[in-house]
Amino acid sequence: MTDRYFDQLGTHFARKIYAGPKGAIRLAVLTRDLQEWLAELAPEGQALRVLDAGAGLGHISEWLLQRGHSVTVSDPAEEMLDAARERLASQPLQPGQSLQFLQLPLQQLPARGERYDLVICHAVLEWLADPASALLCLRQLINDAGAVSLAFYNRDALIYKNLIKGQFRKLQRNQLAGEGKRSLTPQQPLDPREVYSWIAAAGFDRREQTGVRVFHDYMHEPFKGEADAQQVIEQELLYSRHPAYRHLGRYLHCWLRAD
Repeated sequence: MTDRYFDQLGTHFARKIYAGPKGAIRLAVLTRDLQEWLAELAPEGQALRVLDAGAGLGHISEWLLQRGHSVTVSDPAEEMLDAARERLASQPLQPGQSLQFLQLPLQQLPARGERYDLVICHAVLEWLADPASALLCLRQLINDAGAVSLAFYNRDALIYKNLIKGQFRKLQRNQLAGEGKRSLTPQQPLDPREVYSWIAAAGFDRREQTGVRVFHDYMHEPFKGEADAQQVIEQELLYSRHPAYRHLGRYLHCWLRAD
């Protein structure tokens, strides 16, 4: 298995994820979490040095720039990085605020010697051949008082979705990885218990966790198509931290601090 990058898939990614409720829910939960969790790093609202590793189309980078933080946007795929540049081109910068772009994979970033107050790593680990070593890279990228916002694709949620659909043979054959070059189901959906062990081994303390899309992806038609988008987001935000439902999120969002 090799790492998978999103060259020549930017338009497909934007249409499948961010043109509908999936992307809206994802952004709503992630930014709500960050708004609250960042208070630990910047209690007086001061600007942070942030690395968005595997930034994709740049939505989280845009949100961070709008709040005055200096952001380094990194992605290994040229098409994705170009899309992020286009998104952020009109974003005005405040005095002292900076914006930088790097076409590099996560594993090559520590060698630059830069350390950050916050590293964003959303929907990256599940596309890597060796996600455990990526956690070690993330630890090298933050300063001693820094944090990592980690979101990863939840294997448990994918299993549950297949159970609901009655796809028992697929589960028996362990056919959970995405198939085909245009599939946006990751090549390596992650077992949360394994990820938690990697997090601890890398020297992180997992302080907070929420679920991203804890019920939307399980809704049946026609209810899903007829549901009011804003009400869905409100309920996703409400239940994303509920102990009975957060583990069902298609993605799990973790707040990691240096141990």
